[in-house]
Amino acid sequence: MKINDNYSRLEKSYLFSEIARRTAGKDVLRLGIGDVTLPLAPVVISAMQHAATEFRGYGEEQGYKFLRDAVVDYYAPKGVGLENSEVFISDGAKSDLGNILDIFSCDATVLIPNPVYPVYVDTNIMAGRKIVYAKWGAPDPEVRADIIYICSPNNPTGEVYNKDELSAWVEYAIANNAVILFDAAYEAFVRDPELPTSIYQIPNAKKCAIEFCSLSKTAGFTGVRCGWTIVPHETGLNELWLRRQTTKFNGVSYIVQRGAQAALSPQGVVQNRANIDHYMGNAKIIMDALDELGIEYKGGKNAPYIWLKCPDNMTSWQYFDHLLNKHQIVGTPGAGFGSAGEGHFRLSAFAKREDIVMAMGRLREYSILR
Repeated sequence: MKINDNYSRLEKSYLFSEIARRTAGKDVLRLGIGDVTLPLAPVVISAMQHAATEFRGYGEEQGYKFLRDAVVDYYAPKGVGLENSEVFISDGAKSDLGNILDIFSCDATVLIPNPVYPVYVDTNIMAGRKIVYAKWGAPDPEVRADIIYICSPNNPTGEVYNKDELSAWVEYAIANNAVILFDAAYEAFVRDPELPTSIYQIPNAKKCAIEFCSLSKTAGFTGVRCGWTIVPHETGLNELWLRRQTTKFNGVSYIVQRGAQAALSPQGVVQNRANIDHYMGNAKIIMDALDELGIEYKGGKNAPYIWLKCPDNMTSWQYFDHLLNKHQIVGTPGAGFGSAGEGHFRLSAFAKREDIVMAMGRLREYSILR
């Protein structure tokens, strides 16, 4: 028996597991992990309660038709036309962002933004792929890659690509015969109508891009688990992904899929929008405090994360320990999102409103961010 030696190349602990370890048993204000704090929308709860009374056995691995149709309808107002067979229901974007790699060679070169969500890096290290890193912005024509991860709105920085910037990536992917893995988990938080919320709003993107989306933050499904992956037929990868899913995945439960259908209904969209507005109100409270203190930051306007620079040349983990031990505030160290994140810190707008108000009060009182 031989183990996969690539696992020895991973960091000893997953970022958020390490944060949980350091904060275990402590009474703190949690502005770190992006977990929701508001309850599910009433229409979702009602749909799931009713679904629990209906017996269902195995469903289609790619998702029930009623939910795939709801996803198609959700994209229509964006000007994106999809076929039902291009939609695959998942238990959340995180799973499929890693699982999709099954259909690609381990010899592929992967281009990953830096800083970015650590799952992209870890899942490719596990497979032994070569990784190259890119800063936020236009692609470098001198860099060759087969698989390209794009997260917009970006986790952790909160930045969002505009149409021209995404068009450059689509052109790059087509020219290099590469595939874009587009993580749109935070698309519902984009406020600027000029910014794209799906890569398929970019011409020719269906030739080269797979899109991942999630109801975790959009509808508070972090513990319910449901999302979707779109694999256009034009990519030539649809049948491969279907074959993978029918072999390795038994699908999302009927009860959850009925809840997801309700979340994407007109009534569900309205109710979930109220929750999103609440979280973006939290982001404004954070931004107002940082503005008052003269702290440089990104995000918060079209995403639920605020990305700030650590004071006094502290490292990200030094600043994490400082806030935790001195002021009982928990955020996320930027270094956990890649080398370019060192010296930065992420605050989440998903915390409870009262915790955010209290935490910002402490920042103002002690000026600890100066």
